[in-house]
Amino acid sequence: MFHIAQSKNSIPIRLTDERWDHIVDEHGELADQRDDVLETVQNPQRVLAGQGGELLAVREVLPGKLLVVVYREFIEDGFVITAFLTRRIRQLERRTQLWP
Repeated sequence: MFHIAQSKNSIPIRLTDERWDHIVDEHGELADQRDDVLETVQNPQRVLAGQGGELLAVREVLPGKLLVVVYREFIEDGFVITAFLTRRIRQLERRTQLWP
């Protein structure tokens, strides 16, 4: 089973149960935030370029704390790779901003 969010490029991005299990295993603090992960893909504050073609949707969830969702887009669809919380805003600011 999977959930879908539309990216800013109007591409449906899948979050599969397998990927969700991986995210929760690695980042247990996100266990009850699946909807926040999908919301971040659909309504990010910004989208950044990854180092290997992936995209990073970023949204502030608490003052100074960002939710980052890493995903890939193809022509017709895409998928979530991982998600995590960070306070390392400066590291993200070094990346190329693609949106807005």
